Amino acid sequence: MFSEELEKISWEETTERIYSKTDADVIRALGKDKCDTDDFMALISPAAGKFLEPMAELSRKYTMERFGKTISLFIPLYLTNSCTNSCVYCGFHISNPMARTILTYEEIENEYKAIKKLGPFENLLLVTGENPAKAGVPYIAKALDLAKPYFSNLKIEVMPLTTDDYLELKKHGLNGVICFQETYNRDRYRIYHPRGMKSRFEWRVDGFDRMGQAGVHSIGLGVLIGLEEWRTDVTMMAIHLRYLQKHYWKTKYSVNFPRMRPAENEGFVPNVIMNDRELAQATFAMRIFDHDVDISYSTREPANIRDHMATLGVTTMSAESKTDPGGYCTYPHSLEQFHVSDDRTASEIEKVLKSLGREPVWKDWDVSFDLMTR
Repeated sequence: MFSEELEKISWEETTERIYSKTDADVIRALGKDKCDTDDFMALISPAAGKFLEPMAELSRKYTMERFGKTISLFIPLYLTNSCTNSCVYCGFHISNPMARTILTYEEIENEYKAIKKLGPFENLLLVTGENPAKAGVPYIAKALDLAKPYFSNLKIEVMPLTTDDYLELKKHGLNGVICFQETYNRDRYRIYHPRGMKSRFEWRVDGFDRMGQAGVHSIGLGVLIGLEEWRTDVTMMAIHLRYLQKHYWKTKYSVNFPRMRPAENEGFVPNVIMNDRELAQATFAMRIFDHDVDISYSTREPANIRDHMATLGVTTMSAESKTDPGGYCTYPHSLEQFHVSDDRTASEIEKVLKSLGREPVWKDWDVSFDLMTR
């Protein structure tokens, strides 16, 4: 399990290594066809800040070689804002006095119909708060069943599950799982997650192993930028990615490093701020480190940033997202988990991407692909 590997890695020593990197280390990393995690530390370091232009060119080159000009589009659907956790930065915090919503099966299907009117979406991400008693595996399985007539690619972003749970959900059409570790800083993790299942660091970080053991087709990793030193957190994610690729090599991987956005629980002030240049640096470094990994930007990011990075390394984007349960049809004004920055319609995003020479892709996977025989 990755938690055992992580025990061997010092957060403080990793941070020191990143900040000790020199111009020579960055130049050496840029000259390699295949980078290791030490090279990644150089590319993510402050020293690499002056090398953004060559990093951008390399990122563009590798993205074109692997993905061409395609940008995959997906849409999230929040099924519930009911949560038993007490994450100090989240609007769904259990102690937040707010109306809680769990969509009924009829409401879920109405949301699917409303989404299909927005654009030809085939990639759907189902999101829940962590309330297994009221919105657990049976509820998610039913939501997947209802989604199959409308969408070809179904992913979830829910509480970490057991290997058997993931195997069960695969029977209902599950193709991918996204999970945000939030931070890999074990010592500080409990500060941000003081109560609830999410307070169990090992259970969460080892959830990716359980996804791999279940043979989940696509696994998405992410850290929440704003909690701890972002360079160290993103480096830990790169180390985690290499570990997963080694142990579960049949799986496709994606990464995301969302910057914190205002939430209803506005008492929390981010500890770390990542500016736009640093977001670009993290994106370029990840693409140079791994040519095949899918890099995703959500509507947390402003439109101009998403448009620019669509030509330099990003390969997946959400579009016309609502972060409140039933936000497309049933409850259009309920509490959001966070405020989106890019509020353009799916059609508007498609047009802009085409004007940039990109090819928006609404469907890029189907369950029949796994049923094909040689």
